[in-house]
Amino acid sequence: MEYLKGEKEKDAIYWMGKASDIAQRALCQNAKYGAVIVNNAEIVGEGYNAPPLDSEENRTCNQDFGPGKPKFDRTCCVHAEWRAVMDVFRKNPKKLKGSKIYVVKLDENGEIKKLGKPFCTVCSRLTLDVGISKFILWHHEGICEYSTKEYDKISYHYVHVV
Repeated sequence: MEYLKGEKEKDAIYWMGKASDIAQRALCQNAKYGAVIVNNAEIVGEGYNAPPLDSEENRTCNQDFGPGKPKFDRTCCVHAEWRAVMDVFRKNPKKLKGSKIYVVKLDENGEIKKLGKPFCTVCSRLTLDVGISKFILWHHEGICEYSTKEYDKISYHYVHVV
């Protein structure tokens, strides 16, 4: 992992802004996430979290599924990262190899919220499997770029403490 500085940080701030614009479209009732996949300074895929087909009919937010379901399986939303990957698959799947994914979460005012460490193993496995090379998050310490392999390993060790 590397905290970005200088031109790399400036570039990342730009792409995070683009992911923030996409996150504005999120339909999730619990959190607004946005993602852009970038290859050769071009957005090749984008996504936001929302129920399947962006349909209220498919919404199950805030239902009590009991303690047996893992957190990622209790949400009705398709993750922003998944949508971004599907977007690339629809257009040109070859552009996934070697690309970077920038992911943001918005706060209640629509501003980028600083995130904690990698936690979603579903997203980490997907991005690793499709050939995305880097996963970028904005932490309190700065913008951090992870290799997808490292992101995947870290996400498996994440434990949510209530």
